[in-house]
Amino acid sequence: MVPTILLSQGRTQPAPVKPPDTSGFTSGSHHWYSIGDEEHVINPLPAQRRYKSSEVSKIADNILLYQKTNGGWPKNYDMLAILAAEQRDALLKSRSETNTTIDNGATHEQVQYLARAFTLTAIPRHREACLRGLDYLLNAQYANGGWPQFFPDTSGYRKYITFNDGAMIGVMKVLFDIIEDKLHFDFVDQVRRARAQQAFDKGIDAILRCQITENGIPTAWCQQHDNIDFRPQHARSYELPSICGAESAEIVLFLMEMPTPSPQIVSAVRQAVQWFRKSQLTGIKVAEVKAPKIQFIFHSADFDKVVVNDPKAPPIWARFYELGTGRPLFCNRDGKAVYSLAEVDRERRTGYGWYTSDPAKVLQEYSTWQKKWVPKSTDPE
Repeated sequence: MVPTILLSQGRTQPAPVKPPDTSGFTSGSHHWYSIGDEEHVINPLPAQRRYKSSEVSKIADNILLYQKTNGGWPKNYDMLAILAAEQRDALLKSRSETNTTIDNGATHEQVQYLARAFTLTAIPRHREACLRGLDYLLNAQYANGGWPQFFPDTSGYRKYITFNDGAMIGVMKVLFDIIEDKLHFDFVDQVRRARAQQAFDKGIDAILRCQITENGIPTAWCQQHDNIDFRPQHARSYELPSICGAESAEIVLFLMEMPTPSPQIVSAVRQAVQWFRKSQLTGIKVAEVKAPKIQFIFHSADFDKVVVNDPKAPPIWARFYELGTGRPLFCNRDGKAVYSLAEVDRERRTGYGWYTSDPAKVLQEYSTWQKKWVPKSTDPE
């Protein structure tokens, strides 16, 4: 277990004067409107109206309609949708369902929003719903520090420790804000604060244990890891065990936020940065080209994506790198690996992000972080 990280004391932000940010709900909203899902209790109505971001109390009350009895939320709905009576009734009748998750921003983003909303509304039901959500997150954590994608339904790949789509890091950010004494969590009691500190420390330990080592050298992370032995694991058929560019970037940026990083954190960041430097792809970019419109099962596309040469293009990274070889890795829904975007079926080419520029932000911020925490002799350029 990594020793408890000493965090700064005292509140670190002023009282909020703007409506809480709703961008954390973007992924779920996009999926609700754009991607069919038979698990949805309600579906969008034609020209479904939405609340303005300034309508904080109404949005917070809306969020409460989606909360399940166990305190968590399902994924892929629009928290800002103005619901018709039949939609509201359907949600209330489904409160006992257990399809609660931290995927696609679910639960941790609702907890963050409700905490900020309560600082503006002072409405007790918003605080209580936030605390029930926090309890759900604390109860969902494995003893080894990781979080499954879904809880309590941990069937199939739902049981794996999940970094994809900001899942586990989103939970860690909630805990970080609590133990850093951020003002919007001022109402959290001391018992929950102590649980949050313990969960946070265990979470850091799990993150470090998930870092993939090849030939004795730590590299980066997979989208999901085994809940027992931390090995990289598969998820959907086209998401194979691999080293992942975008998720690893989010993890490293989070670790770099630690006020007093442990030697283990410093080492993990340094090794990941070396991997980012080695795995960057130069001289290419992904371009969209017009193509006949096709309606796929989950989306439609009137374009295609191609990789083109461009000597002036900034570095990019593949979403997946093959374990052992380090080659950019792609896959179709049949689960068979391929090694170029051109070999991916158009449905997956246009419906999935196969490249990312997120590690560029890591490299940009690392130089400043490095001066503070990394002895120059241990960090070769």
